[in-house]
Amino acid sequence: MYNILVCDDDRDIVSALSVYLTGEGYRVLPAYTGQEALDWMEREEVHLILMDIMMPGLDGLAATERLRERSNVPVILLTAKSEDCDKVQGLNLGADDYVTKPFSPTEVLARVKSQLRRYTVLGGRQEETLLINGGIEMNDRDKRVTVDGQERSLTPLEYNILRLLLLHPGQVFSTRQLYERVWKDAFYGSENTVAVHIRHLREKIEIDPGNPRYLKVVWGVGYKMERVKR
Repeated sequence: MYNILVCDDDRDIVSALSVYLTGEGYRVLPAYTGQEALDWMEREEVHLILMDIMMPGLDGLAATERLRERSNVPVILLTAKSEDCDKVQGLNLGADDYVTKPFSPTEVLARVKSQLRRYTVLGGRQEETLLINGGIEMNDRDKRVTVDGQERSLTPLEYNILRLLLLHPGQVFSTRQLYERVWKDAFYGSENTVAVHIRHLREKIEIDPGNPRYLKVVWGVGYKMERVKR
């Protein structure tokens, strides 16, 4: 059973989401402030978090930032339409996705299932596969990535983006293609989401993220993994 942490200061929203999530077989951990969410993380194994941005005290952005210091658990932000800047900031802080209020329960469930599929695959054991490009080595059995011999800690989404690009060096993927193949969800103008995760990935695998050696932009087309010799 997956434990889903639902954090929102609106108790009606927490209650409604709890009904739909428990109906799908998930166990719901309710929280009404960012601090309560962090407290749950200390007591329970959490597999996914639905986190509201605007809350009194420790808000969702601050809680996500603290959370990312110790965990890569998937985080889906619950945002209002007027919070576009906060959405981008949330992605910058390590959130994996967002849902805009008012949302439909079916949309939330679809995004939860999508994130859990990636989280499960990342933690699973698969046949060993070693992907190498220049100084990047990815062991797909142990889910370990090293760059020039130094291990890098990637989120599930960063890992899956890197894996896709390593499997197809030189191939250009549009923003839509990346989103649909990695997020496994329909593309709804999610350019910012992809761009933020690409930037985070660059910061972890590139010596100079501003002048990348591996992860290249093909302007007006998309992104590719440049073939690099050792």
